[in-house]
Amino acid sequence: MSGDEERLHRVLLARVVEPGDEVCGRWLRETGAAEVVRRLVAGRQQLPGVTDTRWAGLRARAERADPERDLAQARDSGTRFLCPGDTEWPAQLDDLGDARPVGLWVRGLPSLRIWALRSVAVVGARACTEYGAHMASALGAGLAERGWVVVSGGAYGVDGAAHRGALGAGGATVAVLACGVDRPYPRGHTQLITRIAEQGLVVGELPPGDHPTPSRFILRNRVIAALTRGTVVVEAAYRSGALVTARAAQRLGRFTIGVPGPASSSLSAGVHELLRGEAVLVTDAAEVAELVGDMGELAPARHGPVLPRDLLDPAAARVLAALPAREPALRREIARDAGTTEDDAVARLYELRSLGFVERHGDGWKLTRQATMSIDTDRGRC
Repeated sequence: MSGDEERLHRVLLARVVEPGDEVCGRWLRETGAAEVVRRLVAGRQQLPGVTDTRWAGLRARAERADPERDLAQARDSGTRFLCPGDTEWPAQLDDLGDARPVGLWVRGLPSLRIWALRSVAVVGARACTEYGAHMASALGAGLAERGWVVVSGGAYGVDGAAHRGALGAGGATVAVLACGVDRPYPRGHTQLITRIAEQGLVVGELPPGDHPTPSRFILRNRVIAALTRGTVVVEAAYRSGALVTARAAQRLGRFTIGVPGPASSSLSAGVHELLRGEAVLVTDAAEVAELVGDMGELAPARHGPVLPRDLLDPAAARVLAALPAREPALRREIARDAGTTEDDAVARLYELRSLGFVERHGDGWKLTRQATMSIDTDRGRC
């Protein structure tokens, strides 16, 4: 059978079966697309694994399907149809087994296979907080600047912020839709999804003109998880589609990553539950890249500010710590509290004086105003 015939058969099946239908996936694996289509159209021999009612429903859809019309409609919107085995087909989708897409509709010029090799999913709540939108946008921009493709679902909230962050950084982004790629959803994101199609890729399993349903959103998430090296969740309640994506990533052996939020936030409760399990906590794009990237893609070392007194010799630091904050102290008192001799204490005091930490008042020594403020500030961090 020619590649064109295989493509037509799969285009027809994309119109007939729902995304992620593992029964159809088994049929394709065991008998091939041509035989599945022949039996659906002819109806002489029912394929195993479905009831008579279900078989009748599939046959009714097959009778109305017109793959050549779907392909022509796709071409008009600048869309192509990918089959498993095509040069552009992302091999990691095969990890889905019988739930692998029958095919994918793709809008945009870049190669989906090449882009998916270095991609990260950023997903989360639709009704996100300002914090969630900020973190998603920053992650999208930061990952794009590091050469990563940002994949999300094109929805309101975290998805849209992640896409915009990547686009704003002049980077690459992919929107995986739960409807026909010629029918942007949500409608409020028509401009955004159109821009993604121009600068990146818009991908979906549903044929041209098909509308989204709740189950299609959930099933779409497995494609996001399979396409990417890891899934970052930014704000998700206990019942969230973003958690479906994260759990699919875990099952597929991909990285599952969470951005923490306030402990009291219900919108972060699902993320925190992931983090209590096998998910990895991150706070920025550098930490995501370190986790999912190649050896050597390390995030910068994290530490607090280095204060001048952190650089002191330990003996001098002990003398400094022995000085009272307000009143002058005699050298014998300072030596006693620092656990050293008076001569050593005097030597250290003059060393500290040259560095601006202490000053002499008659026979006594005290901290300078600047040193007192620095110590008070540092104690406040404890």
